[in-house]
Amino acid sequence: MSLVKTERRPRGELARVLVVDDEADIRELLDLTVARMGLSADCAASVAEARGFLEGQHYQLCITDMRLPDGDGLEIVKLIGEHYGETPVAVITAFGSAQNAVAALKAGAFDYLAKPVALEQLRSLIKSALRLPRQNGDDGDRQAAAAAGQLIGASAAIENVRQLIDKLARSQAPVYISGESGTGKELAARLIHDQSSRRAAPFVPVNCGAIPENLMESEFFGYRKGAFTGADSDRDGFFQAAKGGTLFLDEVADLPLAMQVKLLRAVQEKKVRKVGSAAEEIVDVRIISATHQTLKACVDEGLFRQDLYYRLNVIELRMPPLRERHEDVVPLVVALLARICGEKPPRLEPQALRALENYSFPGNVRELENILERATALCAGHAVVVDDLQLAPTAVPGDSVGRDGETLDDTINRIEKQAILEALSKTAFNRTAAARLLGVSFRSLRYRIERLGIEE
Repeated sequence: MSLVKTERRPRGELARVLVVDDEADIRELLDLTVARMGLSADCAASVAEARGFLEGQHYQLCITDMRLPDGDGLEIVKLIGEHYGETPVAVITAFGSAQNAVAALKAGAFDYLAKPVALEQLRSLIKSALRLPRQNGDDGDRQAAAAAGQLIGASAAIENVRQLIDKLARSQAPVYISGESGTGKELAARLIHDQSSRRAAPFVPVNCGAIPENLMESEFFGYRKGAFTGADSDRDGFFQAAKGGTLFLDEVADLPLAMQVKLLRAVQEKKVRKVGSAAEEIVDVRIISATHQTLKACVDEGLFRQDLYYRLNVIELRMPPLRERHEDVVPLVVALLARICGEKPPRLEPQALRALENYSFPGNVRELENILERATALCAGHAVVVDDLQLAPTAVPGDSVGRDGETLDDTINRIEKQAILEALSKTAFNRTAAARLLGVSFRSLRYRIERLGIEE
């Protein structure tokens, strides 16, 4: 039997798991599974008995049923969260009881299992829980996160994001990242993954708005040979590619309603069915989703399923726009110039730096990077001046008009062109997907592209 190792345990001592369930056969199944993994288990049949075990023993994991004779599993989740914070806790819910699972995850549960308990899912959950970094920090985990990128700045807004990412990395709960375009939603998702127990497995980002609707099911779930014309071999989908890791669904609001139904089942049951297959397969994947749209508004408008919204939005992480963290502009400029220009970046004249600090950044950090790339290409010598930035006069405090000499039509055309270019960039210049992203028809988008002189 292989011994699953965890931190802070004397050599030779087995990891201990607390099993809480009032059904003797379930306790026996969990105890046997834990023992076969080389672990030690204590079994309790009630909340009171579980409290007694927790007071006398340190556990690396707790697995508890939701329904207990003297209470429910949420009591144990909250108790462990308040007094034994380093112990992850997973809950067992009745089949199809999505509401209980979501409630447990919101209360701080690490993950959940649905009855009847699938042994493969149980073993996967245990392994993930025992690989979790401890709360006081793990240098190796932080170095891995730094290698993938970092959140730059020291503002209160970005510090709150860092703290929440640290907490989310210790959970398996689905995360919904909200925020405007260019605020770093994918970077936040990568940091959650890189600091989690899934860091050694793949992080698979998917732009939901860039996939043709007729290919979505096969792209997400894979297909069997002969499932349709051109399917000359078996192929895995995004869920299989992210096995053991994290699937990041960017612009999830762009999913059509038919695909939302299939995604809901995959998230809820943790199983997928390949196109052309009669059997479902278990998938061990954590879902992180994001969109620049207001997902709740999409639900209210009937564009996004409410049940899927509640499954994805178990915990929300809001990425603040750059205009809410102006004190971070200077460190961002320093870091971005180093990335763009290497060891000898040009310096910014004081007036240029002040202009950036006062600019509203409708495109957020992505826009700042584009501004600096353009400015370093245009600057003469080794200094960037205000004119090199080509900012709108809104960078000057108290000035609310558009660019100098710009008519209202010019301003509208400029904003419209910028929005279309952003949508085309996100969708790899797939006009159909870009039209869906912008909420206009394909014909309307084609007309606007021609009118504004946008070239691929």
